[in-house]
Amino acid sequence: MTNPFISLEYFTQQFNQGLHKLLDHEKLGTFILVLANATQHKELFSQLKPKLLAQFKTLKANYKQALLQGNQLNEVEEDLLVFLKIAAIGFENIQLTQSRQVGRWQCQFNHLRSFRPRRLSGLHNQKEMFIPFDENAFHFNKPFMAKECFWQGELNGKQVDLFYNKYPFADCHGLFVPQRESNLPQLLTETMHQYMWQVSEQLSHTLPGVGFGYNSYGAYASVNHLHFQMFIEPKGLPITASHWQHNGGADAYPITVIKKESVNEAWKNIVELHNLKQPYNVLYVANAIYIIPRKAQGSVEVPEWSSGFTWYELCGAMLMFNRDDYLGLRESEISGLLGENRVLA
Repeated sequence: MTNPFISLEYFTQQFNQGLHKLLDHEKLGTFILVLANATQHKELFSQLKPKLLAQFKTLKANYKQALLQGNQLNEVEEDLLVFLKIAAIGFENIQLTQSRQVGRWQCQFNHLRSFRPRRLSGLHNQKEMFIPFDENAFHFNKPFMAKECFWQGELNGKQVDLFYNKYPFADCHGLFVPQRESNLPQLLTETMHQYMWQVSEQLSHTLPGVGFGYNSYGAYASVNHLHFQMFIEPKGLPITASHWQHNGGADAYPITVIKKESVNEAWKNIVELHNLKQPYNVLYVANAIYIIPRKAQGSVEVPEWSSGFTWYELCGAMLMFNRDDYLGLRESEISGLLGENRVLA
């Protein structure tokens, strides 16, 4: 594929065209991936719905027949679980993703993502900042992942694979995996920190609103293979608003935020967090790095509508699985939930 990063229009076009092509595989994993991505946008869902519905009916009929005959289903177990949930509610009852502004915060109701298995993000009281790469766990070198790759090539001197996010919650949401074949664990090093700063700066010239999120261990890292979550948010996430003190404004953000415009100064803060075994999240955007020290996952009660507060939630965007809670959540409640994750910098 030609470099997809030449403009936002071209990137979006190629991203969506890739989803259309993925349906040609007629496999369970790609069906779920395309469905979850399609529900992010009404127009895209309308375009893909006939083919998605046809594949759903075929898959359901095939699985029913196999189970009636006592045959094993040769599929990834978590994909089968998600399909079972879809079948339980019925394809016609799948709801599109909805978003709304709640004062200074954002809220998103994401129906399909609520079916997602939790993997490592379900671990509690994670205290170690380093876990070696585990060949037996999920990672991006698994053969079935190849078809979920949107683009691969060289970017700023490193080989990169950009995968579709199977359960997205942002525009053009991908999993950015540098040096995939090196089997790097989910631990931020100075080299990769410098690299992600360079990439975010470079791509911001052609992709306005591009950003990269990072979860450390203990901060809802869900895959033990180095990756960053790439997304497009032209208006910026709430954490980037000018009225916050970390951006030079007057308002105090509910949780500690370390903002740096120097990649070297940011690294000093990250090293300190590593030495303290302090979980944290990072947001890389044009001209700024936001570092968020936070309480370890499992040490703070998570509301029923959430699977946990990752980089996205701590940047001010609530990801919700219950529509009634989505419609009723208030600005003060969000501020309070963020504040519960606060630690001293």
